Amino acid sequence: MSNSKGTLYLIPNTLGKTPENNTIPEYVLNIIRSLDVLVVENIQTAVKYLQWVGDTIPEYKIEFLLLNKKTPTHEIASFMDPLKKGRDVGLISEAGCPAVADPGSELIKMAHAQHISVQPLVGPSSILLALMGSGFNGQNFAFHGYLPIEKSGRQQQIQQLEQESRDKDRTQIFMEAPHRNDAIIKDVTKLCHPETRFCTATNLTLPDESIISKPVSAWKQEKWESINKEPTIFLLYASKL
Repeated sequence: MSNSKGTLYLIPNTLGKTPENNTIPEYVLNIIRSLDVLVVENIQTAVKYLQWVGDTIPEYKIEFLLLNKKTPTHEIASFMDPLKKGRDVGLISEAGCPAVADPGSELIKMAHAQHISVQPLVGPSSILLALMGSGFNGQNFAFHGYLPIEKSGRQQQIQQLEQESRDKDRTQIFMEAPHRNDAIIKDVTKLCHPETRFCTATNLTLPDESIISKPVSAWKQEKWESINKEPTIFLLYASKL
């Protein structure tokens, strides 16, 4: 048995499935094909991803380790065992990049603490793609994850994000459970200043990708199509008054 430690590979997933591959570099696919230990959030969806990648180690020979928001710390610590024995391990996101609006940061922290090599791999990030396509400030931005579920809390947060954007010249990026997407648009158009810019970035990298970026005043005047149930990133950018 080798005394050298394995590498923890941080493996991006596609943001949606298409027959063709337009987001994952070939060298990343080849690393995925070489791994027989995978840390995943859901085994079923991970297997579908492996089938999409193709030519991987057969799934019955792969050791799947489950990591989600309910996984206790002591169990995550046990995921270090293959790495300490010299086996390479892949951490696969459900969509996009591991540990970015996804579980995984605790595992990565443990790997660093135990001097295990961590290698993030190139792949799609809806957050950065949305920022690139918005036309908003890309020098100063913040990602806030999900807004509060309760309506009054959500509306209060939107107003706070707008004010902070204006005060700090900062692009505010956030997301919502897809079935509440339309509620976000209604809240922003109701609460925000007409000159504040608002962007929706929907189904990024997919054939029906849509990026709409315009002032709140235009959102109020023009009819917009429902994006409920469609994966979307939202961005706010408020000008100085």
